[in-house]
Amino acid sequence: MRTFKALPLLLIISLLGVDQLHAAGDLTRRPVALPDLVLGNDDSDYFMSQNEYQLETGQAYQLRIVSNGQKEYAFQAPEFATSIYLRKVEAGGVEVKAVTLTELEFEDAGEAEIFFVPVKPGKFRFYAKGLEGKGMLGHFVIK
Repeated sequence: MRTFKALPLLLIISLLGVDQLHAAGDLTRRPVALPDLVLGNDDSDYFMSQNEYQLETGQAYQLRIVSNGQKEYAFQAPEFATSIYLRKVEAGGVEVKAVTLTELEFEDAGEAEIFFVPVKPGKFRFYAKGLEGKGMLGHFVIK
């Protein structure tokens, strides 16, 4: 019988919107734009602008990867790709929706944007394939 007395109070609280609290990783909100990852510059073919990104599970992110065209770069992050929900990739006016991302290959100057949500914590490598020894290696740290 006491349960029924609390029902009107719960209804009032619900109508006030108190029950609609938003989680930090609300995917209906805009993604957080990460600093661009630039591959190569005028001083060095092996330049990489970022070597670490700090991320949180459940938060939507947008990462723009830019190649200056100094050499051919094949961006890879295989373990990271299996620890995220890939929303889409945009490149050259095309939007690609896929389950996972194997590689972004830049044969010339260009850019691609990755929209994703991390779902698994850990530290995951990203690199330009074959150029890791030249310093083109970094990490996504997901908490």
